[in-house]
Amino acid sequence: MYNAYDNLTARLRVAGDYLWPLALRALLFWEFWEAGYGKFRGQNWFGDIPWADWQKGFPWPISALGPDLNWLAATWGEMVFAMLLLLGLFTRFAAVSLLVITGVATAAVHWPGQWGSLAELWSGYVITADGSGNFKLPLLFAAMLLPLVFHGGGKISLDHGLLKLTGRDACVTDRFGDGIAAALMFAVLGVTTVFVEPAWGIGFFVIALLVGLTPLFRR
Repeated sequence: MYNAYDNLTARLRVAGDYLWPLALRALLFWEFWEAGYGKFRGQNWFGDIPWADWQKGFPWPISALGPDLNWLAATWGEMVFAMLLLLGLFTRFAAVSLLVITGVATAAVHWPGQWGSLAELWSGYVITADGSGNFKLPLLFAAMLLPLVFHGGGKISLDHGLLKLTGRDACVTDRFGDGIAAALMFAVLGVTTVFVEPAWGIGFFVIALLVGLTPLFRR
């Protein structure tokens, strides 16, 4: 019985190497491409941020760039990195870049400027804001980008084609469960959260440094 289950899950994992990364990439491509192309065809409304009293506006140092440069960066960032996701080319870099864009957007217009408890904060987990944020969609996008950061674009991707071309495709099964792996995890969480809640992001970066530099955890 156990062998049958293990054989089934082993085959599902192999099938998943092809299917789930492609599905995530295609869906995220459309969402970010649509957002970027909409900006490309539309008028710059970044100068109106914040337009509600609960919004924080652009976080530092992004706020120093000004609305025009931020509009340009967001427009082309969303379109270019979305296209890289679709192709599965430099997937991890594209996913991290879109995490940064998502974090900045969340901080600017989706995350409440003030909240006193987790229950109050969680009331902003909605699509349409009601005075306390509306970060449901960007949070879902971030959760969808994280698997692409950690696992890559899958076997139906240009990244995998490049690995095969250079004779390195066998390395996709390599696993190193050491302190550096943990440090990378916390660093990615830091990138994801630092613009939304700087204290959270800095905390994750500090943990990443401590774990990555402590010899006990590097074995």
